[in-house]
Amino acid sequence: MSKKTKIQTGHRKTFGQYFLGHWQLYVMIAFPIIMLFIFAYAPMYGVILAFKDYKVSLGIWGSPWAPNHGFYNFIRFFGNYNFRECLRNTIVLSVYSMLVSMPCSIILAISLNYAKNLAYKKCVQMISYCPYFISTVVFVGIINMIFDNRSGVIGSFLFNNFGINVLGNAGYFSSLYVWSGVWQGIGFGAIIYMAALAGVDQEQHEAAIIDGATLLQRIWYVDLPAIIPTAIIMLILNMGGTLNIGYEKILAMQNQNNIAMSEVISTYSYKVSLVSTFPDFPYSTAIGLFQSLVGLLLILITNKIADKLSGTGFL
Repeated sequence: MSKKTKIQTGHRKTFGQYFLGHWQLYVMIAFPIIMLFIFAYAPMYGVILAFKDYKVSLGIWGSPWAPNHGFYNFIRFFGNYNFRECLRNTIVLSVYSMLVSMPCSIILAISLNYAKNLAYKKCVQMISYCPYFISTVVFVGIINMIFDNRSGVIGSFLFNNFGINVLGNAGYFSSLYVWSGVWQGIGFGAIIYMAALAGVDQEQHEAAIIDGATLLQRIWYVDLPAIIPTAIIMLILNMGGTLNIGYEKILAMQNQNNIAMSEVISTYSYKVSLVSTFPDFPYSTAIGLFQSLVGLLLILITNKIADKLSGTGFL
């Protein structure tokens, strides 16, 4: 070993020395890491419940394994008469949301990016972003106040005259759910794409203008290529939640008239585990594990396809 290498090795800091010199940073990240471990990793111990014939008196480890080599609860779910209906509704709502929400957010971001009046731009951005902060229960209450046939602002004057019950018709549920979600989340989604547009080199726009490019051509050849990597990352993340669609809003909008389209895997799992007279926790855990595994598989497949086609992906 040369003298220079010895000197460099002698000055290399150990972890303890680095920790003492930057202990403030470790204190700052300690609480989020602890919260992540408690609420994200520690509960994974309960996944074993899906393979057990759970008895409260025996506990998780003391309960016997479920029949069929532990896969009894999964077989029950796949053979249940609600499985196909719940799976179909979940996929329809998830894919419908992805196909509508992302383009709307991109269109709003590009429109705001080309707005000349700064006050108008900030006003539109604030108005579109405000619904994101409304709680789910309040937001569904607003939807009911608007579309209710008896007392709704629009429903009582417009739909009631034509005999249309938007809230009680299963055929309108998916559109009502998705487009109300667009109204609530379009402002938040646009912020992500506006950040991507902020990184576009203005010299490219200047060169395009000199070459005689129209506004639409500048959007197509300059702005969209800058947004595509961000859009692909968002698509990969959204694909992971295809079956894990949130149940809170759907459950609040659900009624006996639209349940044919509003019953998804998440609401079904909630009902058999917490609402049922005899809660079936192993069955509900098996459903949740199935959702997570399918989500992970979709993330990996989408990431691989995106990496092959555009070179953009997580791995």
